[in-house]
This record gives sequence, structure tokens and C-alpha cells, in this order.
Amino acid sequence: MNPYMGLLNLLLSDPLTFVLVSVPLLYSIIIHELAHGWVAYRMGDPTAKLQGRLSLNPLKHLDPIGTLMLFLVGFGWAKPVPVNFENLHDPRRGLIFVSAAGIVANLFLAFTAFLLDHLLSPSPAGILSSILYYLAQINIMLAAFNLIPIPPLDGSKILMGITSARFQYFLVRLEPYGFFIIIGLLYLGALDPLIAFFRWCILMLIRFLLP
Repeated sequence: MNPYMGLLNLLLSDPLTFVLVSVPLLYSIIIHELAHGWVAYRMGDPTAKLQGRLSLNPLKHLDPIGTLMLFLVGFGWAKPVPVNFENLHDPRRGLIFVSAAGIVANLFLAFTAFLLDHLLSPSPAGILSSILYYLAQINIMLAAFNLIPIPPLDGSKILMGITSARFQYFLVRLEPYGFFIIIGLLYLGALDPLIAFFRWCILMLIRFLLP
């Protein structure tokens, strides 16, 4: 999810900021999906690799509707990387690791942006400082949003890996309606406190790890 206004409005009102936001956002989403596929491949499932999804090429990952929504309302998505969990060496542990991979990738990008900003302090060049700021904030938001335990978000898959078969079944049954539930809750602002809590946890972790 993008914490800023719809990219179309941003392009019309502030083209420079549009570039500074859209490019890091695009590749943060791509790296998030790529991480899922790479971990799945390392754990025994070659599906993403065989379909050419282990690539930084945006055309391999962009979803037309998700991209359009991103430009119009600031909320969008990429095509999910295909994973056959039955191919994984340990399907239950694999479910957790593969699902968490995208979140970990976003955390790594956010941490790297903060670290570079710290190492270049007291004052990196203006344009570089802005890029690092947007890169960090975008990836914190992506990680926090995907931690929400509602299908099909990654948080729900991680939860499935550590809960009972009965609760897993409940989440699987909920998944076809999950997207509409998420959109509705976002519209009502009901997810804002949870996202803010996850953002706070991520920031505390990064501050703890920074030298």
C-alpha cells in the first residue's frame, strides 16, 4: 500500500516527487514478490523460476488492474508469484518462510535506506536524501500492510503456518472474500491502528539495529 496520494494526482501536482515515489515503490513491490519466489525456489519449488518470475523486469510482475489502482488511489498490487507449496521440502515451514520473505525483503530495503542516510549524515545531497526517505517509508508501509493477518496478505499465510488445521481451514475459506474485506476496512479506517502498530514495531527494530 502506498502512504501517499494517488500517483496520478501526484504526477499532475508534483512531477519530481512522483518520480521519487513511483520508482522506489515499483521496485519495492517487485522485490517483495521476487523474494517470495526466490525463497520458494531455494526450498524446492521451481514454479516461479520456470515462469520467469525470478526477475527484476517490471513487465514480469505488474498487474494491469493493480497498477491502475495504484495510480488512481495510491493503493495497488503486483501479480502474486506462483508457489506450489506441495513441492517444498517442508510445506508447513515453507509456508511461513515463503510468506515472510516479501516482508523481510521490505524490512531489509527500509533498513538499508536508513543506514545509508545515517552513514552519509549529517546531510546527504538533497535528491539522494529524498530518495532514501521515500524508499524507507514505502518499504515500512509495505511491510506493515502485509503483516495484517487477513487473506490473501502475507500475515495470514504466516499465521496459517503456526496455527491449527481448523483455523487454517477458516482462513482458506475467507480468502476469496479477503480482498473486499481489506478494501472495506481500509475505507472505514479500521485497519489504521493495526498498521500504525506494525509501523511502530518496524521502526523500533530498525532503530535497535542501526549502529
